[in-house]
Amino acid sequence: MTYATPMIGDFVTVSLDDQTLGLPVLRVHDVLKLATVTRVPGAPPMVAGVMNLRGRIVTAIDLRSRLGLPRRAEGAKAMCVVVEHEGQPYALVVDGVGDVLRLPADRFDPSPATLAPRWRAVATGVYRLDRLVLALNIDALFTDDLAAAA
Repeated sequence: MTYATPMIGDFVTVSLDDQTLGLPVLRVHDVLKLATVTRVPGAPPMVAGVMNLRGRIVTAIDLRSRLGLPRRAEGAKAMCVVVEHEGQPYALVVDGVGDVLRLPADRFDPSPATLAPRWRAVATGVYRLDRLVLALNIDALFTDDLAAAA
C-alpha cells in the first residue's frame, strides 16, 4: 500500500539487513532484547516461536524470514519490537533498534516502482534523510499476499 499525500509522523527506527525501517511510534508497545523463544512445532518459518512477556504469551515474528531475507548470522544479537495486531501482541524480531524520529512530510515519497516487491508490499512510502527510511505498514506484515511478494 502506498500513499500519494505526504505524511508526517513519529517513527521508531529499526534495522533489518542493511535497510532502515520506520515503525509508527503509536503502534510500538515495547522494545526489548530478544529473550528465550520457544519454537512452535509446525509453525511457518517466519514464526520464530513464542515468548513470555510479563506473563503474556507473545508470538515472535522473524522479519528477516517474513521478508525473504537471509537468516541472521549465528550468534548475532537481535532485538524485538512489540506491536499489536487485531488485539494480539507480536514481537517483531529485528537486527537492531535505533531512535525515535519525527519525519517531515517534505521528505516523504510514495514507494518507488523500483522498490523490491517484498519491501513495496509492506511500505507506505520512503523518507529521504541521510539514508532511506521505509515507513512500514505493520498490518501489511500479517497479510497473506506478503508471502507471495517475498
